[in-house]
Amino acid sequence: MDTCIKKIRELSAELLEKGEVQKVIGFAQGTIPMATSPIAIESKQDTEKLVFNSTCGLNLANYASKQKGKVAIIAKGCDSRNIVTHIVENQIQRDQIYIIGVPCTGMVDKSKIATLFEDEITGFTEDGNTLRVTSSSREEILKKQDYLRENCLYCTHKNPILYDVLATELVEEQMLEKPFPDVDRIEALDTDAKWQHFENLTKNCIRCYACRNACPLCYCPTCFVDEAGPQWVGKGQNKTDVNTFHYLRAFHCAGRCTDCGACVEACPMGINVRDFTRKLNKDALELFGWEAGLDITKRPPLDAYSPEDPDDFIK
Repeated sequence: MDTCIKKIRELSAELLEKGEVQKVIGFAQGTIPMATSPIAIESKQDTEKLVFNSTCGLNLANYASKQKGKVAIIAKGCDSRNIVTHIVENQIQRDQIYIIGVPCTGMVDKSKIATLFEDEITGFTEDGNTLRVTSSSREEILKKQDYLRENCLYCTHKNPILYDVLATELVEEQMLEKPFPDVDRIEALDTDAKWQHFENLTKNCIRCYACRNACPLCYCPTCFVDEAGPQWVGKGQNKTDVNTFHYLRAFHCAGRCTDCGACVEACPMGINVRDFTRKLNKDALELFGWEAGLDITKRPPLDAYSPEDPDDFIK
């Protein structure tokens, strides 16, 4: 990981020094252990602030299309897939962005690690597949693979899809016999149990919209929940309004979601927001052979019409 960070800093410094980009968007160390935050640097001297480790879970593609001039961006596999989607959907032009690709071995589930400690975590370091986590009372040596985020466990695109340069060598992609075991479990439930599953999923939602704000696909000028004329969704905590927000946002992401997990990472209530989009990802793959962000020349299936599209649902 240290080698990767060194390379990221070297590449970023060279790009800024030569004036090839106006800024570099990456990650900086947070103020507490297991915390990193997005950062945009504009000078060679500031490249020392750039880091990359298994806590860099947010999707930086969220920031790419909001910049003026040419920018460089540090991109994991899922970040690069969302950059592809942004290019396809005309949110940014390919020549406006320089992609420093970082093959990813997975991000850790910080909440899962936190449950191991009764007191505050004071230190976090990693060396390959080994995590060293300390608190004021004890130290734990953990295997990274045992504490990966759920979306990383099912990821089959760890390497960047689109990049100008790589910060480290490509990693081996995993092949999954059953890529959607979580969806399969929900599909196996009866109708009442399915309904209860999603009722339980949203019961603690406070409608802070952190999931929407973290999602690199939510860039509508005005979100449907903020529309006043007509008003699509109430502003309160009515359960129907809460559910409507989640269901409609999920369908807006249908065929576009890369399962980056940014929504879950951002949720302060620990809601597995991915349960709303994973079924749609499975359907897009099975019905259209489609995975989002893999081809810069093709639009998502629900964004284009073909006479060969499945129509068995039409009665």
